[in-house]
Amino acid sequence: MVALLVIAHAPLAQAFHEAAAHVYSDCDTCLQVLDVTPDLGCDALESRIRDALQRACHPQVLILADVFGATPCNVARRFVDDERVALVSGLNVPMLWRAVSAAQKPDATLELVRQRALDGARDGVMAVERSG
Repeated sequence: MVALLVIAHAPLAQAFHEAAAHVYSDCDTCLQVLDVTPDLGCDALESRIRDALQRACHPQVLILADVFGATPCNVARRFVDDERVALVSGLNVPMLWRAVSAAQKPDATLELVRQRALDGARDGVMAVERSG
């Protein structure tokens, strides 16, 4: 099992949680979310991330951030160590669903969950033509 932490600009993190719970009603066991408000400084965010990592259901945690280069992702990068914590940015719903599905498996590894998240993000984006 691998823990997941969603970090996004408010109110996106909570909205992503609701999207995950819509399909995976038991996702609360290992999914935490952190909404980043405009008034939250980097030091305070770092402290909240540290606390969330300590509360995680498993020592390995995949952090999913909304936008590469924005504050949630930039502060989360401070925790990436490639063994215990990994980070993927550009969060979308297919990425989240694939990550939750993979993370809940008892034999999940951080690398596997990270790759499933990346696959979900890539495969979930497509041009759709008008029908009819």
